[in-house]
Amino acid sequence: MELFWILLFSTIYPFARCQGVYAPANAQIVHSGAACNVKDDNISERIYTIKEGDTLVLQCIVKGHPRPQVRWTKTAGSASDKFQETSIYNETLRIEGIQRVQGGRYYCKADNGVGVAAIKSIRVDVQYLDTPVLTVHQTISDVRGSYYQEKTVFLRCTVNSNPPARFIWKRANVLIEQSKDNGVDIYEPLYTQGETKVLKLKNLRTKDFADYTCQVSVRNVCNIEDKSVTFRLTNSTSPPMIRLSVNDTVVADPGQDVVITCEVTAGFPLPTVTWSRYPGPLPLNAKVRGPQLILRGVTPTDAGFYNCTAVNNVGNPARKNINVVVRTMSNLTFQITPDSNKDSESIQMGRDLKLSCHVDANPQDKVNYTWYKNGALVFNTDSLILLRSDPDMAPGTSSLEIVDLKFRDLATYSCVANFPGSSVPELRVDVNISQNSVSPPILMVHPSGQVVSAREGGTAELVCLVDGKPRPPILWSRVEKDLLMPSGKAVVETPDGRLRLRNISRDMMGAYRCQTAPYNGLNIKRRELQVQLNVQYPPILDPVFQDTRAKNSQMVTLRCSVLRANPPRITDFRWYRNGEFVRMPMPDLKETPQLRFKLDLTNNGSYECRVSNSAGTSTCRFQVSAQPYEVEFYFDTPNPVRILKGNNYSYNLQWTQKNPEATDRIIGYSIHVLKNKQKFMSDHIELKDKEPENGVLLSYAIPDLRIPLSYEVRLAAITMWSKGEYVSRIIQYSEPYTYPRSTDHVCGFEDERICGFSQDRSDVFDWTRQNHLTQNPKRSANTGPETDRSGTKEGYYMYIEASRPRVPGDKARLLSPLFNVTTVRGPKGSGRVPYCVSFFYHMKGKHIGTLNVLLKVRSIASVDSMLWTKSGHQGPDWKKAYFDISPSGPFQIVFEGIRGKSFEGDIAIDDVSITIGKCKQQNTMASAGKTVLIGGSQALPLARWMTIILSCVVALFCR
Repeated sequence: MELFWILLFSTIYPFARCQGVYAPANAQIVHSGAACNVKDDNISERIYTIKEGDTLVLQCIVKGHPRPQVRWTKTAGSASDKFQETSIYNETLRIEGIQRVQGGRYYCKADNGVGVAAIKSIRVDVQYLDTPVLTVHQTISDVRGSYYQEKTVFLRCTVNSNPPARFIWKRANVLIEQSKDNGVDIYEPLYTQGETKVLKLKNLRTKDFADYTCQVSVRNVCNIEDKSVTFRLTNSTSPPMIRLSVNDTVVADPGQDVVITCEVTAGFPLPTVTWSRYPGPLPLNAKVRGPQLILRGVTPTDAGFYNCTAVNNVGNPARKNINVVVRTMSNLTFQITPDSNKDSESIQMGRDLKLSCHVDANPQDKVNYTWYKNGALVFNTDSLILLRSDPDMAPGTSSLEIVDLKFRDLATYSCVANFPGSSVPELRVDVNISQNSVSPPILMVHPSGQVVSAREGGTAELVCLVDGKPRPPILWSRVEKDLLMPSGKAVVETPDGRLRLRNISRDMMGAYRCQTAPYNGLNIKRRELQVQLNVQYPPILDPVFQDTRAKNSQMVTLRCSVLRANPPRITDFRWYRNGEFVRMPMPDLKETPQLRFKLDLTNNGSYECRVSNSAGTSTCRFQVSAQPYEVEFYFDTPNPVRILKGNNYSYNLQWTQKNPEATDRIIGYSIHVLKNKQKFMSDHIELKDKEPENGVLLSYAIPDLRIPLSYEVRLAAITMWSKGEYVSRIIQYSEPYTYPRSTDHVCGFEDERICGFSQDRSDVFDWTRQNHLTQNPKRSANTGPETDRSGTKEGYYMYIEASRPRVPGDKARLLSPLFNVTTVRGPKGSGRVPYCVSFFYHMKGKHIGTLNVLLKVRSIASVDSMLWTKSGHQGPDWKKAYFDISPSGPFQIVFEGIRGKSFEGDIAIDDVSITIGKCKQQNTMASAGKTVLIGGSQALPLARWMTIILSCVVALFCR
């Protein structure tokens, strides 16, 4: 009777309903990369230890509905450091070949717009050990009151590592112990970069001339091997010395070859010479031949400081710097300065006048200026004064002062700038001084050009007319502070005062300043005016797009709001449905455009509102329909997979309906299940008298799926008049991992998480997860299983590969999750809880070694005790083994495979079960998948009935 009631309830209402929309919660960071160790520190933050160069893989597992968006960010070392500018939007963070600078604290932030975002952090500790560097330093000091000198040698060994390294010193491969040799001292100096240990040889002895080895170790952390460096100390050991073939500064013309030799004059062992450049690397045209640096055909980009360094790890490196200067000369300008003492703006007879000349050059101090008057060379006189470097002008400026201007001084003056003896062409500028050739500049903006209007995306020309003799250039800049010109520069020079702007955008709108330049004209107070740029653009509308859903026969109102426009006056707006003009009364252009109509089956579709001003037209778009909204899949269903008979499984699909009240009543759902893009099954899910509610979960159990295949599910809501859009997701088979809280599950290793099992890091090699489809076609044919225990090609199992590089006796150990038996009480009168361990094994091959099953009990000293063992060939079939255990504390089951004498020795296991209670008899276990008959017809298998019962219990609980 009870079973019949459950069946009736499922027929009427087959959906489990729970509150579905909730903020992200329970964020977890798990790893699947090459971790050396993962532990928790004293502030409950996980620490992920990884070897430099390995692959970091972190996965952020978070619950929330709708499905949260995950973002990864990083700080360098502490929470006070700023986040990186770039973020990674993905549930999985993967860094190939991680480097030490990528260590730090990583944050996983999940947000779905509901409530507060969930944040979890993990600290990544990158382990590394560099090759140590050994340097030798020596001191010779007089000892007062004695007739000898004390010679002390310091061997300094430095290494960069994480964690800190341990140092070992050896002399001729013999360990040096400070306590047994009074002539040595080993210590760690203060204020050194990196980790350093010093071996001090006091009052150098004959036996001290030997090979010294510094060995560093991080104690095999992350399997990082020890590293060492050796140095031979002799009585000829000396630091390097060098000298250069050129002076400290080399000046060259463009195109010239520069050759610099760095000669080693002393040092033993023979020093190594290297060349470098600051700033930046050596140029591409640089050639290094031993101690020689050759720069072919230098250009201005090759200029800079070059460094020669000689190193032999004795004393300090020898260094010499050379400044390579490539001559350049450009932009020769002039200035005419009237008598500054009289505050004059024009030249006048009887007053002083100064002509100035400046060129941008490198080296600036090597420029030679020559002045000419009507082609004749100018010499210093009482009325003509030459200034090689004018202190009142910019550095490197030459001036010619004309004292008490007279008619004889009216002439054409020329300034010539050059590098003496250089192939760089000279530059020349002419200045005509006469009563009619010099006049102050006049700046003017035509009234029609004071405000320039242009359309967005078009072109514009701002004009500042300048008149004067000589006519100076015009400099343009933005009036508003901190705003740059469209070219990205602060100031733009125009020779004729016309500023041409292209591809205009609205952020270019504003006031522009035009000024006379202080050069190539009179050096007087600068003239200045402004021009306003007005950028016209079409209306900015809201919404740009809107999806509008409504019930049939319901009034729908579409509004298109104008947020901004330039010019602001709207000249027209029109409505279109599916591209056709909608006739309506003459609109009021001062009102917000809107369209109101009753929705029916004929007027669903795409609507546009086109709003215009004199600059152009913009569009609001609306998609109007009575279609129901899409479903939102729920991804946090606990244990959605249920194992069925015959290597099948069912999947509990859950979702919520977005805005179910917005459209006509939803009467059901259409579902399609695809396997390999081919239709696998279709169904129509009826809701009967129930309606979906906003944020409430709906469920449907998809039956008879094949282990371990994945499927694509497409789901759409249905109303009386229409069907919604299909939404797709992939459902994957995963082991219903319940270890170690619940121990009633058979692990078939179908999921990559392998039910929480892990590889033992203390063994020689690992167990491998495999199925028939992933087998190596060149594998050994006479060993190992063809398929998993169920006989399917898709089913997985775990096995050990006995081929090379394995050798006899190599062990692979697979550890189960940890079971905490303190949370379970044993039978009455018993202090221990019994467990049943069962599994299938496959041991086929003439070289089969041994399969051991051990019990690992966690205590002060963990002990492995043998539970079961089997050796040698056991036939071609899968066989089952099971036995009882009663552990005394938290425990793990260890599957230990030992390689036999040769390669035909693959051992496999599958369908591992660790359950509370003693093992049942075989015939009892075999009845788990029997069929129940009701009313003379075949009903669902028992496993399906259990699925329905569980769904109903969930439904009652969530109510």
